[in-house]
Amino acid sequence: DGQDVAKGDVLVILESMKMQNELKSPRDGKISRVRIKTGDNVERKQTLLSVI
Repeated sequence: DGQDVAKGDVLVILESMKMQNELKSPRDGKISRVRIKTGDNVERKQTLLSVI
């Protein structure tokens, strides 16, 4: 939490069926809350973190 990020920075790498997908920051900002940790299973449309 609290880390500065720039638009396009990789925030999360999701792995599914041995494929990796990068989720990038939509804007400059600061990570305000991380709701997941390494190894967690996530659901479609689940909030993973917040950038303010």
